[in-house]
Amino acid sequence: MTTPLAAKAAASPLSGQPTVRPATADDDVFVEDLQAIAFGPGRFARTAFRVRERFAIDPGLSLIAEVDGTPCGSVWMTPISVGGIKGYLLGPLATHPNFRKRGAGKLLAREVSERALARGEGHFVLLVGDQDYYCPLGWEITTPGAIKFPGPVDTSRVLLLAEDKSLAKSLAGSIAAFDAGK
Repeated sequence: MTTPLAAKAAASPLSGQPTVRPATADDDVFVEDLQAIAFGPGRFARTAFRVRERFAIDPGLSLIAEVDGTPCGSVWMTPISVGGIKGYLLGPLATHPNFRKRGAGKLLAREVSERALARGEGHFVLLVGDQDYYCPLGWEITTPGAIKFPGPVDTSRVLLLAEDKSLAKSLAGSIAAFDAGK
């Protein structure tokens, strides 16, 4: 199924630079279609989706990237805790194929992380992703196997962004509810 917004993104890659805005309920179908395009039917089996089944995303930290007013990417953030420390799980982050290599994904990752950490409630942003993509943006490799997910995960892809640079190596425990942390 393709929504009119997803069809517009597919039909008209535009020349402008990406911008970011908060997601609204009007974006729900676009985001669903975009995730289907980006991750396919196997997306529901991913461990990160299992986390989001247990803990709701924060709608205030759901963003849409646009180019010349056309939605082209999205990101969600899920409040969690690990080892009693509050933080956020970033993802899914997706950019429509016609808009890749324009910086929309990196803009979304940086912006949603800055907004989350600026609240002063969480101490880190965790994600499962490519080191080559995220580490240049400030994410660091965590201690392999120290953070327990509700399902299998490639521990070399578990990355963390935090003001406290020691947290990437010291954070340990199972992913739990945000309100279980300090």
